[in-house]
Amino acid sequence: MTQCAILAFVINRVPFVDKIRQGWEVRQSLLCVGLDPDLKRLPERYSERVNRKDEGLLTFCHDIVDATADRVCAFKPQVAYFAARGLESQLADLIAYVHQHHADVPVILDAKRGDIGDTAKLYAIEAFERYDADAVTVNPYLGAESISPYLDYPDRGVIVLCRTSNPGSAWLQQYPEQGEPVYLRVARAAAEWNGNGNVMLVAGATYPEQLGAIRRLVGDMPLLVPGVGTQGGDLEAVLRAGVDSRGQGLIINASRSVLYADPDSPAQGAASAAEALRVEINRLLAEICPQRASV
Repeated sequence: MTQCAILAFVINRVPFVDKIRQGWEVRQSLLCVGLDPDLKRLPERYSERVNRKDEGLLTFCHDIVDATADRVCAFKPQVAYFAARGLESQLADLIAYVHQHHADVPVILDAKRGDIGDTAKLYAIEAFERYDADAVTVNPYLGAESISPYLDYPDRGVIVLCRTSNPGSAWLQQYPEQGEPVYLRVARAAAEWNGNGNVMLVAGATYPEQLGAIRRLVGDMPLLVPGVGTQGGDLEAVLRAGVDSRGQGLIINASRSVLYADPDSPAQGAASAAEALRVEINRLLAEICPQRASV
């Protein structure tokens, strides 16, 4: 894709970072709802319709989106929950649904792509043109050339894996024990790639000390924070370590704890769970940042 074509493609689009800030300030929310629809956990009213081209799965996601959109700063569908069943078209439909009905809420495509050359360019096309996502998660293991194709879309977010929330990540991300660990090298590189102001980092809630080290290194760069909720991340510790100079700067993801909060009343359960988490985040922020006028 030529630079001129890219500029034509992005014209009149609200940049991802601006959409995120709108969520932080207008909806007073740092909460992101992850859309990970597990067919084994779908409430009965939806699972009964799964055989009709998986209509139930898409309807479930629509209902969750509608119930929580005014309480979040972003949605984050995970590619694998759709692609593993050949439901890529449903994923595209879901993202289009969010854009059509909740245009001020950005969509983060959780894909964790990582490759080089033409393959990386195609992954960028997949995320930003096929699916029309506002942002995508990427893996930096192959270096800067694996990130650069995404940076050609200056209005889209490029969210780089840095210190992930899973227990087994330390063997590489915190190596070596002496000197600068890998995750901080990634954070430092991401700051260098951030010429358009659209690069962000993944920093898991389960490691608030490391999250704080990332924040100190990258300043006010936004951070996507998985691991709150089912994974047991300490919300207060995350906020104390991770907020930026404005008392914002975090996209705190919750998936299963919102999606399956009430199997008997899925939409209302999701709305209640999302609102409870949003209110708790804001309550803690008021204690941590008393000078803060708004989220």
